[in-house]
Amino acid sequence: MEKRDHILEMNDVFYRWPGRASFALAVSDLRVAPAETVLLLGESGSGKSTLLSLICGTILAQSGSVHVAGADIGALSAGKRDRFRAEHIGLIFQQFNLLPFASVRDNILLPLRFAPDRAGRVPMPEAEATRLCRDLGLPDEIAQTKAGTLSVGQQQRVAAARALIGTPPLIVADEPTSSLDAATQATFLDLLFAQSRVHDTALLMVSHDARLADHFDRVIHMADIAQTTRGAE
Repeated sequence: MEKRDHILEMNDVFYRWPGRASFALAVSDLRVAPAETVLLLGESGSGKSTLLSLICGTILAQSGSVHVAGADIGALSAGKRDRFRAEHIGLIFQQFNLLPFASVRDNILLPLRFAPDRAGRVPMPEAEATRLCRDLGLPDEIAQTKAGTLSVGQQQRVAAARALIGTPPLIVADEPTSSLDAATQATFLDLLFAQSRVHDTALLMVSHDARLADHFDRVIHMADIAQTTRGAE
């Protein structure tokens, strides 16, 4: 992969959703550096989900370029994009997407099954899962607990541990604090940032909640970097 100064770079990106009520997103420039924590703020309908899909390679820009960890996402085949995403991007979903009947440990270790290079950075996977739980404020004994029995705050931390294991260079978080009160939000973000600093992991979190701004290195408003259009084709 090409050596670059930023973990994420988007340049002159354009994407239009097909369909009668088409949606188009244009992003002129977006960059995130190693270990940088960035909050991307935008209201519902501002294109945040489309932007995340472009970054993760689940959809491809129709023009412009998206580079993650030095790789041109648009130059990869569908299969290679799936493999690349598993290896290089840790995802924290708004609904967490844990396997409810699997243990906490198995949920955390799940990405390593699909990412051999990422797994190779974890010589003792179960011990690493335990360490991440501890660092994120979860007790050691929770490892064998079924994820579906956990509180919302506990599930959130398990989701963060799953994203962090194997130290992917980029963490993408989609509204992961939306269901938490302010104190729990702050605690969770502090724990997540600490892990990011230790491993030089870049963090891009999207949200509509401007109250989170003070916690991040940088705040970007969707309206400042992106243009959206709607209408029938």
